[in-house]
Amino acid sequence: MIEYRNLRVALLGGGSVGAQVARLLLEHSDELANRVGASLELVGILVRDLDAPRTVDLPRELLTTDADSLILGADIVIELMGGIEPARSYILTAINSGADVVTANKALLAQHGAELFEAADQVGAQLNYEAAVAGAIPIVRPLRDSLAGDTVNRILGIVNGTTNFILDRMDVAGDTLDEALATATELGYAEADPTADIEGYDAAQKAALLASLAFHTNVPLDKVYREGITQITPQQIESARKAGYVVKLLAICERLTDPVTGEHGVSARVYPAMVHRGHPLASVHGANNAVFVEAEAAGPLMFYGAGAGGVQTASAVLGDLVSVARRHVMGGPGYAASSHADLPVLDIGKVTTRYAVTLEVTDEPGVLATIAGVFSKNNVSLAQVEQSMTPETPGTASHEPVSGTATLVIGTHEATEAALAATVNDLAANSVVTNVASVLRVEGV
Repeated sequence: MIEYRNLRVALLGGGSVGAQVARLLLEHSDELANRVGASLELVGILVRDLDAPRTVDLPRELLTTDADSLILGADIVIELMGGIEPARSYILTAINSGADVVTANKALLAQHGAELFEAADQVGAQLNYEAAVAGAIPIVRPLRDSLAGDTVNRILGIVNGTTNFILDRMDVAGDTLDEALATATELGYAEADPTADIEGYDAAQKAALLASLAFHTNVPLDKVYREGITQITPQQIESARKAGYVVKLLAICERLTDPVTGEHGVSARVYPAMVHRGHPLASVHGANNAVFVEAEAAGPLMFYGAGAGGVQTASAVLGDLVSVARRHVMGGPGYAASSHADLPVLDIGKVTTRYAVTLEVTDEPGVLATIAGVFSKNNVSLAQVEQSMTPETPGTASHEPVSGTATLVIGTHEATEAALAATVNDLAANSVVTNVASVLRVEGV
């Protein structure tokens, strides 16, 4: 039998992901040792309550509430507690003690990543976070390593399984948002408080991490533009379907050039958008995630799979664990977070996109000319206009026609977000417009 050196692994958190990581570490210890070239000994699992029920039957002797002793006695620390504190303090303690760290804590990295990566760089430690971005999907290592010699220009990501499940149910089954959310909650895809998901906070945290990694630039969370899905109606879903599109909550990270100053920068944003049904992201169903990368030399690349789930996320955590353990065996410093590009994060108004706007207007001569004049005033070009003389009332269940009005569905050519937003504001204030029923961006074209 081959004799290996021993690496001591501390696990912080025994929840659904942590329990699965512990189980896999214990059950596959011999195989992992062969892959790493060292034994991985799980020396303890930090929990809040030693007697709390768990999804996996964990050895009682491994459970502890003594964080300091566990962390200071480890070569590698896996943080799966979530939240900001005490996770941030524990990770800094681990790094400063010389341990490498694996984490799935997207909220912490989005808010304090620069501080944590700087601390790791100072001591030559490694901080890996594959599971923080897209669950089981390998995207951090491909961006950091496989595309290190390329230039990533754009990322379109479905990075929140709960919202993708909800929007998919609305598209496929005809559910309202509330009905789809209730189903997601019943199936365990949504938390009791789904705010972080449906308001886009979770996706924004992941967008900050993806943009920072892809563009070698620190992208703070407060620079990520965010909209959730709470205003999406069945009528918008149906209108998108008729036009050949599907509505998805997208995390978008891209390189930009300011159209006025010529300044090069980056954008990170999250919002619901219409995606053409021929685009690969349109076929991402259920609670799955996908990340579509557009690179200068490699071209378009698609990463698809489970974005959540205890055992699925545990797979990504163990991948990071094997990576940092191999670094222990081979020696050398850990990966430093690259922010050498130091590009500015440009305001949402500098983004170039397309809009699909649904208007209720008065049914009288000259309305189309008036509407076209509003778009022209803001330097926004119309791509197509469809008119219905007996529309259904958006956002209601009665679907009764509105007398004396017509519905216009207007698609635009590309324009800056600032120009498009100004156009919508002017339309809302125009006397011929009785209601701006829907505004959705069009992406992935």
